[in-house]
Amino acid sequence: MCGRYGRRADKQRIAEWMQARNTNVFDETYLAPSYNVAPTDFQPIVRLDRDGQRELTVMRWGLVPYWAKDSKIGFSTINAKSETVTTSPTFREAMKRRRCLVPAEWFYEWQKTDAKTKQPYAISLRDDSLFAFAGLWERRNDKSKDQVLETYTILTTDPNELMEPIHNRMPVILALKDYQRWLEPGEPTHLPVDLFRPYPAEEMKAWRVGSAVGNVRNNAPGLIAPI
Repeated sequence: MCGRYGRRADKQRIAEWMQARNTNVFDETYLAPSYNVAPTDFQPIVRLDRDGQRELTVMRWGLVPYWAKDSKIGFSTINAKSETVTTSPTFREAMKRRRCLVPAEWFYEWQKTDAKTKQPYAISLRDDSLFAFAGLWERRNDKSKDQVLETYTILTTDPNELMEPIHNRMPVILALKDYQRWLEPGEPTHLPVDLFRPYPAEEMKAWRVGSAVGNVRNNAPGLIAPI
């Protein structure tokens, strides 16, 4: 799974890398660097607008389907398994029409070392560059509160050789050349499921970090310092 991640990139860097325009309709404090992004946080994502252009906007992590009775389901939908995303009632419609890029520079995972201990790791690309998780997004109208909530999830797949000793899942990381193909709706019968593959292990790195990352209230550069 992917339950925490981080990025140093600010609004301008994300927009340039993802070739997206800024919608400017949200609180831009959500675009500040974050070293410990956690479920229910509002974070930047990139999607296609009605004109087919990439736009940078902000959504809450934890996908809430349009048919959900309340938003609490988002706590269990921060990830979507790539093996079942096309058939799951929670994700299948978003997979057909509402795919997005989730900007990140690293993610965290916990390796179980014994029955009571887990060692946190930070994992990034070898060159420390910005990258994008494959994501899905959804919009839910809460008529009782006269509120529109937009949320997203991150897809996961089997681990590569680097991740396998740490955890049995990893997020789907997209190659730069595949960004547009992932975003375009296309034909529902020809979905880009071939992109659900582990990112090449030789292009990634992992290092142990301190236990402070386990507390969602901690958010500082020191969280990714190697130990």
